[in-house]
Amino acid sequence: MRKIMLLCGITMLTATAVQAGEVKVDWQQPEKFTDIRPANDSRKVYRERVLQKFDGFFQQLATSLPEGYQWQVTVTDIDLAGEVDYFAGGAGNALRVVKDLYSPAIKFNYVLRDKHGEEVASGEEKLRDMGFMQSLRSNHSNEEFHYEKQMLDSWFNKELLPQLEQYSAKLPKVSQ
Repeated sequence: MRKIMLLCGITMLTATAVQAGEVKVDWQQPEKFTDIRPANDSRKVYRERVLQKFDGFFQQLATSLPEGYQWQVTVTDIDLAGEVDYFAGGAGNALRVVKDLYSPAIKFNYVLRDKHGEEVASGEEKLRDMGFMQSLRSNHSNEEFHYEKQMLDSWFNKELLPQLEQYSAKLPKVSQ
């Protein structure tokens, strides 16, 4: 049963990749990022989990890009929402305490290219969501790293998609 479910998952991912743009995410020295400290995991295991989750966030965003588009992202820093408090958990158990003071942030460079390799958009982004605690929570607010995901989603919808629309509007119309 597990093999069948895995095969179905791979098939679904393949189908999604065909209908959307692709993203390649590079991580520049993640061991030096501002804050991807674990509460109770080993640093390496937690860092890998964070990077895998963020890879998924970027993959999900890429499904909104046109087929054949290539999006290259190089992440240079992450500061997760909250702060690890090694005394709050008691008896040697640390907790990640999330307060307004500890807002999420991410720094990355990106280049988006169309299916012909032409540059559509590029830039260096330094995102920080100072109002992350005041925003309305989605149905997925219990999802791990949801504040960071919400910040990336907001940037993508407000910044990258409008650049893509402007680029598409400048392209010559193909008559049939």
